Parts: sequence; C-alpha cells; structure tokens
Amino acid sequence: MPEFCDDVIKLFPLRTIPDVLKLFRQQLTNRVEEPDLTLLSIVTGLIEHSLTTKVLESSSGTAPVASNGPGGNLHQQPHIEVISNFPVIRYEVVEGLYKKFKAVLAPIEKLLVKNTMDSKFASREIIKKVSDIVWNSLLRSSYKDRAHLQSLYSYLCGSKLDCFGVAFAVVAGCQMLGYRDVHLAISEDHVWVVFGKTGDETIEVTWHGKGAEDKRGQSVAAGVESQTWLYVAGNPVVCNRYMEVAAIVSAINPSLTATSACLEVAEMQQQLLWQLYEMGHLKKYPMALGCLGELEEVSPTPSRKSCEELYNESVRSAQIYYRNHHVYPYTYQGGFYYRRNKYREAFASWADSSDVIRLYNYSRDDEEIYKEFLDIANELIPQVMKLESSGHSARSILRDSHCFANLLRFYDGICMWEEGSLTPILHIGWAKPLVATIAKFDHDIRSQVIIKCSDESPREFHVNGNQNGGEAEKVARNGGRQVVNNNNNVIIKADLENGGKVEDKASLPKSLEALVGKCGEKLLNPDFLLQGGGQPFTSEDNELAAGGQNNGSVKNGKKEKPSDKKEATIKKEMKVEPKRESLQLVDSEDGGPKRPLITLYSQKMKGLKDLLLAEKLNTNAISLQITAQSQVQVGGKKSRSQTGAQSGGLQENETNTRSKRARRE
Repeated sequence: MPEFCDDVIKLFPLRTIPDVLKLFRQQLTNRVEEPDLTLLSIVTGLIEHSLTTKVLESSSGTAPVASNGPGGNLHQQPHIEVISNFPVIRYEVVEGLYKKFKAVLAPIEKLLVKNTMDSKFASREIIKKVSDIVWNSLLRSSYKDRAHLQSLYSYLCGSKLDCFGVAFAVVAGCQMLGYRDVHLAISEDHVWVVFGKTGDETIEVTWHGKGAEDKRGQSVAAGVESQTWLYVAGNPVVCNRYMEVAAIVSAINPSLTATSACLEVAEMQQQLLWQLYEMGHLKKYPMALGCLGELEEVSPTPSRKSCEELYNESVRSAQIYYRNHHVYPYTYQGGFYYRRNKYREAFASWADSSDVIRLYNYSRDDEEIYKEFLDIANELIPQVMKLESSGHSARSILRDSHCFANLLRFYDGICMWEEGSLTPILHIGWAKPLVATIAKFDHDIRSQVIIKCSDESPREFHVNGNQNGGEAEKVARNGGRQVVNNNNNVIIKADLENGGKVEDKASLPKSLEALVGKCGEKLLNPDFLLQGGGQPFTSEDNELAAGGQNNGSVKNGKKEKPSDKKEATIKKEMKVEPKRESLQLVDSEDGGPKRPLITLYSQKMKGLKDLLLAEKLNTNAISLQITAQSQVQVGGKKSRSQTGAQSGGLQENETNTRSKRARRE
C-alpha cells in the first residue's frame, strides 16, 4: 500500500490516546483490508519512543532494562512518572517511515515481478529473504533485555530490534509484499513464523538467547528441542492479523527504568488492550490477558473486569486452547495472590505452574522461566514462611496441610522438569530454602498429607489422555478407575479403607455411573466440562446434583452460563480438558476434615516420601536427595512421537552419569 486511504489520512494528526484508539478501531473494523501491521507498529513505536527513550536521554542517561517475566511486571514498578506532553503524530512522518520500510523490501518486490511462478502463498525462500534483509540491516550488537526495541519505528530509525521485533518485522514485511498466509507463532519466550496454504509450515526467522545463534530458515522440528518450554511442545499462540495487532500492543513497554514507568504509555496500552478484548481478539492470547491484568492491578478501570478475573481468564484460555501448556498464566495469578497476602491461593497457583513445567525437558534456552521458578522457590516462598511463622496463629498456612501438599507438588514438578534433561537444575541453592520451608510445618500437619508414588509419566498421560482421547477413554484405559486431571498432576480417586490404607477403586462411583448413563439422553453443560461448576447437564435431575458439585479450587469463581450460541461456539472451538482441581481430597479415618492426596512422579521426590512424613526431619538426607545428579526413568520422558508409541512395562531408575555442569548462582 504505497499511500494510505482517505479513512486513515483523516484521522491524523494523532494528539491524544482517544485518537490512537480511533486509528486502531478503523484498522480492526475495516471490512475491505486487513489491519496494516506496519502502520500500527510505526505509530505505537513512535509514541513509546517519544515518551520513554527521549525522557531517559534527557535525564541520567540510564538505559531502560526490560523486566524479566511477562508483561513488564508493572507491579514491581511502584514509581509511575507522569508525562503529560503526548506527542503529536503527523501523517507526513508516518508516511515517510512507511515508505522507508517499503523501500527496504524493494529488492524482493523486483524478484517477485520477475518470478513467473509467483503464488499467493509465501515460500520458505521468500520468507528467508525477508528475514535476511531485516537481519543484515541491524546494528551488530546484542540487545538482550533492552527495552523499546520491538517496533518497526525502532528498526527504521535506529536499526535496532529485539527477538520479537525481528520476527514481527518479517511478518509485516510479508504482509506488505501481499502474502496473507504468513503469521506469528508466539511461545512464552520465543517467536517464529507459520505459513503455507494450510498454515502448517514453520520457519525460524530470529535468534534466541544472549548470543546471535541463528537458526533462520530452519523449520521448528518435532524433535527433542520442540519438547522444551521454549517451543511449548507444539502449543504456541498462532496469530491471525487481529491477534498480531494484539501482539503489537502487548509488546509496548512503558518502562523508564527498572523502578519507574511512563503513565501515559501504560494508559494507552491498557485502553488498546481493552478495545481488543471487547472485540474478542484476546480470548486465545493468555499472555495478553495477563498483561491487561497487570495493568488493571496497577490502575483499575471503573466498571471493568477486575485484575483477578483477567488472571483467571488467562488461565482458562491456556487450558482450553493450548492444552494447559503455558506457565505464565499461573505465575501471573500466583504473583497476584502473593501481593494480596492470599498465600494459600498463591501456593496453589505456583503448584499449578509447576504442573505445567513438568511436561517439558529443561534446556539452557529456558533461562527466563528458570529464573521465574528460582525466584518463587528462593525468594517468595521463604518470605511467606517468614511472615507466617511470626505469631504462628491457628490461621497460619503453617497449620494447613493443603499448603504443604501444594509445596510438594511445586517441587515435584521442578524435579520432573529436570529428569531426562541434559543440564541439572537443582543445586544446594535450591535445597536450603526447601529444607527450611519444610521444617516450618509440624509433623502433625505433614502427616495429614497422603502421598502416592506413580510409575506413570505425567507427560505420557497428558499426551495420550488429553490430546488423543476423552474422559471415557481414559477411564477405560485405567481399568475403570476415575482419573481427575489436577492441572497436569494426575490423581487417582481414592478413599481410606482397611485400616487407613489407600486403595484404588475398581468400579465407578455411583454418581459417575449415573452421569455416564445420562450422556446418551441429555446435552452436557459446557460450564460443568470446563470448570466443574453448575449441573452436569443443561436440564438436571435432582439425584445427580450431588455428583456434579465442584470440590476443587474456587479461586477462579463461577462462569456465567453461556447462551445457546455461545455453547455451540465453545463445543466447536475448545480442546476438551477435564476440570482442574488444586488437590484431591479423601475422607479421614476419624471422620475429621478431608485429607489432601497428591501423586508424586519425579524420582527425587518419590525418594523423599518417608523423609517428608517422618516425625523428625533428616534435613541432611533431604538436601542430599534434592541435589543428587538427575535421576531418570527409562522410557519416562521422551519426545511426543516416542511416548505415543511406548507401551507399558517395568521402569527402573538409573543414576545419571552426565558430567557436572556449571550451576547458576
């Protein structure tokens, strides 16, 4: 598009945030043309640069640093600087930068004109050529953790881009060349491109990490590397044009320094995200929902959803659309509860985040999520223990066996993440806080937790159960036992019988038998499927009401019953996941409160079972077990294709004899 249409031109100059909102709305509601990524990235980048970078250049000269973790972590930036001189964005400036980007792509346009085999679908060769042009025109420097380098404005005015910026520039360039099939695929710490007639082809177009290790042109193969968190095991956010606009807005960085942010940039980002939310473009974008949640936590908008509701919605989005393979929705949620002093809920969310990470093999490329878990384990949890141990009241979480069970679930997931990986994770820096935290719980609290040790890999169950089959298939595959997906920590429903011994039930509970019998006669209620709330069927008999109660976590609240139209949409779009429960509860022998039951999967945590429940803790033995070289299950954690083909059989433990690698401080 060499020139902008009249509908765009008449919106300039942009003098206020409402003016920017009008431009975005015009692009998002245009029925003739899809949103112009280049135009919108130039505008947002120009505003961000004017209100942040120039302020820094005129002050101390301290370069802004991009915060670790999702969304910029505005909650860690209490000092918000008010900037009132919103820049005037004139049409001539934007048009000039737009034409400059078009000129950058001119060599490829000439190549396409000569190519008689031109197609409306991009080829790997064309995308690689676009990435080559962007890559080779960047300044030869590493911009790890630098802020304000994600927009096309940064590229066109400073020849600087971060990892996201490079991938975005490639997609925007392909759009300008007329290819509508080229889109962003976004994991929680990496970006690549999908393309082709069916959108199934993948290509790397940028780098990842501190260096400039370059895989550009390669596909994202379904090998060992794809089973790491960096590639979310084939569950990235694959964008359409509207979600790519959401990516532009989510990437806006209001930070001035590590402890200050620009109020007007944050306000613009917040209002743009609400506009996208209202249009339905964030429902499949968990990170964007979490980003909006953080902005609302800092500055709530009247008559809007609360930040807690947005965090919960981010979790549900990851569960429904991405097979619960995203970690950050839970760390967003856990961080919120921590800041609100809701420590029970925070422990549950952190354990849920660990239930996701257990599905992956640890890689050195997973530095960001490693730091996230290290911070939770070695900073946040010890701080909670310090606060809760003062006074030691009956309301303290130290008197709550559910919190202790969630603590074990948290560490079991991290140990499972380590198993089968090329690099160890848990060193003495992890063990000391763990031992100190466990010691805060008295024996009478620890002994209330029922611990089961499973020989089944949670990854194997997640792949074979959640992806390839429904609830009935999983019940049949487990000998008729009901299986509840506790996030990704699979719990076998049990109760205490025969002198307190836990045994698996061979038959279905009566309530479940009744549900199965009614499935052929009535329409299942989507609310019940998604969250366990409400009645199992749209029209429910009284005798089944007790069987449909949700005994799990209530922190997500109850979802309103959708209309018939929404029900049809949910059934069509959702990837069925069983309801999530924080912990499985079983009846106590003496008729007292229900006891938490968890299943341990990692070899390290299973080896700690007796030590954890002992009346007197052997702290040295616990430390030695946690810091031992990784133990692996033979055939336990393999690639998806391998686990899909693996049959049952005996599994045995072996000590990993890999050489010790450098540990993080």
